[in-house]
Amino acid sequence: MNIVENLEYNTERPQLYIPEYGRHFQKMVDHAVAIADREERNKEAKAIISVMGNLQPHLRDVPDFQHKLWDQLFIMSDFKLDVDSPFPITSKEVLQQRPEPLKYPQNHPKYRFYGNNIKRMIDVAVKWEKGDMRSGLEYAIANHMKKCYLTWNKDTVEDTAIFEHLKDMSDGQIDLARDGENLTESNQFLKNRQAKSNRNGTNKKGGQRSRKKRF
Repeated sequence: MNIVENLEYNTERPQLYIPEYGRHFQKMVDHAVAIADREERNKEAKAIISVMGNLQPHLRDVPDFQHKLWDQLFIMSDFKLDVDSPFPITSKEVLQQRPEPLKYPQNHPKYRFYGNNIKRMIDVAVKWEKGDMRSGLEYAIANHMKKCYLTWNKDTVEDTAIFEHLKDMSDGQIDLARDGENLTESNQFLKNRQAKSNRNGTNKKGGQRSRKKRF
């Protein structure tokens, strides 16, 4: 009966600062904080760091990792451990600072089915000098736009629609309709898409390829 009454529950224990190390580590740190003699306290701190390093022996001799262990030791002591650290002691305020929020690109393209990479390609193309290289890139971009359009929209699209979208996305700097260009036929893109689907395990009737069982 006395054993049951003396049971300790985690809800009644002090909260762990770094739960990954467990409560025994926390008790070791608490013991080190309570040591009155500074020299003895330094020895205890180094012993704790050594045990912490043994958990990851391949990193324990790396200087950056050693610094991390000392930071964790001070965190577990709630920065109450007064010892001689071989590294600059990071303050509690610095460790508790929240990182700056990441700046995610907020792109809202008018024609989302083309994707952001197409817009980047267009931005690069308009910076090139006019000539055969730029003309080839513009034609390749238009063809890729047509392929993307057919993937996410319909089974056919007029080249004039692609040229209009390209002109709009380039702020009027690329106008293939004026140059009388003709893009790859829609059925060719669809045929390539069907062939790729067949290679991935689908036959012409839409079913899965038969596979022989191996025993």
